[in-house]
Amino acid sequence: MVDRARRKRRRLSRSGEFERVYREGRSHASRHLVVYAFPRSDAETEPRLGISVGRKLGGAVERNRIKRLLRDAFWARAGDLTPGHDFVIVARPAAGELAREGGEPAIEQALRSVLAEAGLAHGREDES
Repeated sequence: MVDRARRKRRRLSRSGEFERVYREGRSHASRHLVVYAFPRSDAETEPRLGISVGRKLGGAVERNRIKRLLRDAFWARAGDLTPGHDFVIVARPAAGELAREGGEPAIEQALRSVLAEAGLAHGREDES
């Protein structure tokens, strides 16, 4: 388990950080997710993550479940990601459907395919 201080350093928490990634980063989309990536000047640091799940996806319990699944899928792949980037993952309404029907493996696959398509993941081969 990652200690609390390290977890805090690895996330985007201020609206200004999100805005910078939205405004200056590049976006890569699929039916389920939109991933924004912004290269930071300190290119060798580990990636940071922000997640946005709108109310259209359901109640608080459902939105928190989707956020947890996305967070777990992202950090499972963190070693394969291009270092020094800030990422914001936006869940589209179809992601709620995907989470309900396919669960964690489906969310992982959706995220993996967007990151690979964007050229932001490297390292191990994607297992299908």
